[in-house]
Order: sequence, then structure tokens, then C-alpha cells
Amino acid sequence: MSEERPHTRIAIVGGGTAGWMSAALLSNFVASGDYSIELVESDQIGTVGVGEATIPQINLYNEALGIDEAEFLAATMGTYKLGIEFVDWTRRGHRYMHAFGDVGRDVGIVPFHHYWHRARELGLAEELGSYSLNETAAREGKMQRGSLKTTNVVPPMPYAFHFDASLYAAYLRRLAEQRGVKRTEGRITGVERDGESGDVTRVVLGDGREVEADLFLDCSGFAALLIGRELQSGFEDWSNWLPCDRALAVPCASVPSITPYTRSTAREAGWQWRIPLQHRTGNGHVYCSEFLSDEEAKSRLMDGLDGEALAEPRQLAFKAGMRRKAWSHNVVAIGLSSGFLEPLESTSIHLIQSALSRLLKMLPRGKGDPAIAAEFNRQSAEEYEGIRDFIILHYKATERDDTEFWKHCAAMDIPDKLAERIELFREAGHLFRHSEELFTVVGWLQVLIGQGVVPRQHHPLVDNIERGDLQSYMQTFQSLLQREAAQMPDHAEFIAQYGAARAA
Repeated sequence: MSEERPHTRIAIVGGGTAGWMSAALLSNFVASGDYSIELVESDQIGTVGVGEATIPQINLYNEALGIDEAEFLAATMGTYKLGIEFVDWTRRGHRYMHAFGDVGRDVGIVPFHHYWHRARELGLAEELGSYSLNETAAREGKMQRGSLKTTNVVPPMPYAFHFDASLYAAYLRRLAEQRGVKRTEGRITGVERDGESGDVTRVVLGDGREVEADLFLDCSGFAALLIGRELQSGFEDWSNWLPCDRALAVPCASVPSITPYTRSTAREAGWQWRIPLQHRTGNGHVYCSEFLSDEEAKSRLMDGLDGEALAEPRQLAFKAGMRRKAWSHNVVAIGLSSGFLEPLESTSIHLIQSALSRLLKMLPRGKGDPAIAAEFNRQSAEEYEGIRDFIILHYKATERDDTEFWKHCAAMDIPDKLAERIELFREAGHLFRHSEELFTVVGWLQVLIGQGVVPRQHHPLVDNIERGDLQSYMQTFQSLLQREAAQMPDHAEFIAQYGAARAA
């Protein structure tokens, strides 16, 4: 006799990137006989759509869905991304890159950056980014996939994407519906709960229809219809560390050279993003309303565009922080309903992806269990806090004192763990990855060095290498990267050959 298993109904409240990422992934993994998925969204409600830059983990999501990369790039007007350039963050006129992938190559048990530090002191080394294949290629406007062509001592370049978030959601919607997800059009006007357990039992639409489920995913964005408005799960406010609370977004005409990296330029009271796509360039200005008016922010944004604006800027108000319980009762918050961290390090879409990964690992039958929810919340908080500290670092470690905003950031108190991490690096150049945090040691290294945090000393074992050998090692490694980048195709040419959007 076959075992009869209970059927679990999953309702996704809200579409957009979070909703359709959820629907596409779940529909790819859950058995149709055991689970059913229904997504409720209203065409009347717009989406934020600022998350157009990603990090390499997006490849894991796309691969899990069996997405063809060329098809995906064409459908989303996508381009490649090798890292993020930070302009004017440390001081005006200064720039550095947080590139994906390795920097240098460790020697024995001692990390590469200790050798680089000693070589730099001796005048034998270039800037840190000269020893990153991703940055070397990005600076030259080059792109390639797969194994290196000229050397086997350096791994392939990791990469991510820039894409139109609205087109990405539409692309995932097609996949999800092909795999059995039911889409229900309608605006939610009411929520009903079980009087004893407090679990959500159904949502009510404006025309009286009801959608019942055992497990609800709240993908309703900042509205947080279920997790916030209905369940009152609480919100941890981090605006004392991340004071920016407004954003303006506007597309502009693209320029001939499509850079394979995101650019973040520090402004008077915040920063401006630049994200090159095939058909346009995405731009935005994140700022603190305490130090800059909306009109001034709009003026700064429009004056800093590469090309003609293609629309009026859209404004967004937000507060940095996270939901105290991302999983409460039988509701799991995914995306902006679970919290918000400004997209300085392109983590918005990743936070959707990682929450879905956690959910799949802990996927319950029926409504779930408090013990599962508690572990989900612990892991969510740990991830959010790690990303929060990484973003705070960009604001805190600065030499800028030319505006009141930057003076405020330089003087503000920071979380103890971050302060200890900075001091450990400043004193002895030591970096260690905490638990399963998102950003690697190399990521922390690039931002710390880029923001002007220089160790007072290097590892003592580095002194065992002779000066001539150290110089030869640094020069040889840099030459390997330059040779490899030189034979790569131009980024725009690579897209044209591999993933260009088809003419309508």
C-alpha cells in the first residue's frame, strides 16, 4: 500500500521579484501531489524594482531552475558583472573595486595580502586590485566564461549579472506557470486567522474571493501585509548605523561602452548607483533626508546621468533594519517584507534567494513547527547582521569630512563585532570569516584596504621570503592576469555573441 501524505497548500502573497523567484523555485522542487502553489498579486500595485545588480550566488539559483544563460540574458536585457567600483567613498578623487573572486594566491598558510602588504611597504607592489583577475578584466572592459586560456594556476572568473528586475520577474513567471503555479489576480483587502492558534487561514480579495493555504509566503514588499501589518512581528531599526532613508531611481539612455561592473559613487549625503543594461542604464540616488532634501537629491541624480533620462525619477522611502521574526506562525517573509538593507553591495536579490534556500531546507508539511521557525529566524538574523556590518564599514571607514553627513558617519558608534573586526585587521592584518556569513575574507579585505584601513604590521612568516623573490612573485602573478585579460573579448562583443536581446 502506498503511504498517503497530507497535501500542503502554499500561498504566495505578492508578485514582483520576490514572489516570482519564490514561485519558480518552489515549483521546481516540490512534488505536485504533495504541494500546490498559488500566487496572489494585483496589477494595480507597482514593484520597487531597484534590485538590478546581483552577486555570483545568483548562478546557483538559475542553475537550480535549469535556466539557459543566453536565453536569460536576452529575456532580461542582462549584462555581466565582475564587481563593484566605489568612487569617492574613501576621499574625493579616490576609487577602488570590490571584485568577485580571489585576490592573489596564498603562499602556504599565510594569506596573500600579508605578502602584498610587505611588498607594498618596500615599493614592490601595485594597488591590491592589480592582483585580481576580475578587476583586471573589468578595468579593461573584458569578459569571458570558463577555464582560463593562458594559465592554469588561476581559477575561472566568478561573475554575476545586471538585469531588468521587471523583465526577470516576468521571465520567472513564465517558468513558474509552466510548472503548475496558479496566479490569482486581485488586491488583498482582508486577512482571516485561526482564533486558537493565531495562524493565518486565508486572505480575502477585494471582490470577495478567498485564497486559503496552510503556509503563506509574504512577498508584499514594504507593505508587509501579513508578517508586519497582521502578525505585528516587530522590526529592528538599524537607522542609527545606516542613516540613509530615501532613494530615487531613474533609467537613462545607455552609452556605447557597457562596463562589466556596477558603479557606486559617494555623494554629499549618500551615494549614486549606475547599472549598465543592454537597452538602458539604471541609476539611483540613495540618501539621508536629514542632510539632503528630496529636490536637492533629485538634482544631484539628474546631473550625474551618463545619458538622457528616459523617465521621471521614482521615489522610495525606507528604514534600514530587519523583521524580528521573519517566520511567524505559518507566515514566512521573503524579500523586502523581511527587512531592508540598501543595495550598496547588491544583496537585495540574494537575500530573497538565501531565504528561499533556507525555506527549502526546512520545508514543512502543513503549517510548520515553532522549532523550525526559530531556527529559520536565527539563521536569517545572522545573515542580515553580517551584511549590515559589511555595509556599515563603507560609511564608517572614511576620510571624508567635507559634509555634515560624512562627519556624522565617521563619528558614529558601530556594532561591537564590526569594531573588533576592524581593529584586528588594523593591528595585525588578520581576517577570519564568521560562521556562514555571506562575504568572504577577500571581500572584507578589498573594502577594508579600499576604505583606507591599513594594517600596522604583516605576518612575521612573510619576512622569510627574500626581497628579490617577493618582487618576482608579485610581478609574475600580475603579468599572468594581464596576459589573460588581454586575450578576452570586449564585454559588449561577448554579449552580442552570447546573450544579446533579439529584435522584436
